[in-house]
Amino acid sequence: MITYKEKIDNVALHFQNGDHNLGYRKFIDCVLDSKNFTLYKECVELTDWKETVLPSKIELHEKVNEFLLKLSTIEVHSPPHRVLLKADKIVKKYSRGKFQLGEISLEVKQGDIWGLVGENGNGKTTLLRILAKDLKSESGNLIYNVENTISSDYDLRTKLTYIPQRTSKWYGSLKSNLKYAASHYGIKGEENEIMVNMMIIRFGLWPYRNHNWDELSSGYKMRFELARTFLRSPKILLLDEPLANLDVLAQQLVLEDLKNLSQSISNPLGIILSSQQLFEVEKVSDNVLFLKNGKPTYLSDANDQNENHCFIEMDVNCSRELLNKAIKDLEIKDIDFNGGMYLITIQSEDGLNLLLTALIQHNIEIKYVRNISQSTKRLFS
Repeated sequence: MITYKEKIDNVALHFQNGDHNLGYRKFIDCVLDSKNFTLYKECVELTDWKETVLPSKIELHEKVNEFLLKLSTIEVHSPPHRVLLKADKIVKKYSRGKFQLGEISLEVKQGDIWGLVGENGNGKTTLLRILAKDLKSESGNLIYNVENTISSDYDLRTKLTYIPQRTSKWYGSLKSNLKYAASHYGIKGEENEIMVNMMIIRFGLWPYRNHNWDELSSGYKMRFELARTFLRSPKILLLDEPLANLDVLAQQLVLEDLKNLSQSISNPLGIILSSQQLFEVEKVSDNVLFLKNGKPTYLSDANDQNENHCFIEMDVNCSRELLNKAIKDLEIKDIDFNGGMYLITIQSEDGLNLLLTALIQHNIEIKYVRNISQSTKRLFS
């Protein structure tokens, strides 16, 4: 686990390398980790200056460096990482139809991100709603360990947050809605104003703080939901298709934010998110659960079973006859063609290099190639 000093050093390095947007987001994380209200106020003032004056990169760099010196004098210690949620042999049956979810078992620790993948109708939303205590399972156990003082489902739900794919429309400005949410969570007075501004800054909403629902894109509506959620300092975050309707850049930013926030020094949390954006989710996930017809496959188990195999997805510009000739000397276990892509399984950990060498030697144009050995993409069939 990265230390607070290392996080500060990383921010300084981002600015030195010219990665100012990324550096500033991670700078905000360092400020939030400080749990210092005075520094929160200074951070809001700095951001207001940054967005109003539009300083040069050199000027911004100098201001951030001054702030980092203040942060470096603060000691921030990470709490002992623990299992926040344990699901043991969860099963959900429906009286109508033949669909059954489970058995599902998983552990979510502080700082963990679980990716939940699979085609629509295979149980992803059902599982999330069970974990969120919106649905009851027929059998199995759920154990939550989010706080030492949890005594009721109401207490649990303050730290266990579920964000569905379709969220409710709200009225008024973005900021006024966040201020109302914060007051509902018991954040009053000046603290309300400062904490709301910090969440607005952290989720890139400062230019949009006075916008209403109809003026925001899908990506910024999702960012609003995350800002509202993080005002509660959640311990477990359950997200149903948070990348749906987002463009590629917005997807990357949301996932990067979730990864960084899950690894907060002062408040590490566990995240489970469902998505059909396989590669993007797998990049940030510590564990991946694939659901097909309600049945689970854990990517780590699937990889263990095929440890010496290489799974390759590719598109080439040649006839099947020429491709067969090019790869005839490779240890091909299986080859499938779906009309657009080939899926080739080679009995060698070095299968990708061997395949590329063979294609190049036969002057075959490679339009697309990807090693999906560590991806759930190879489980879709």
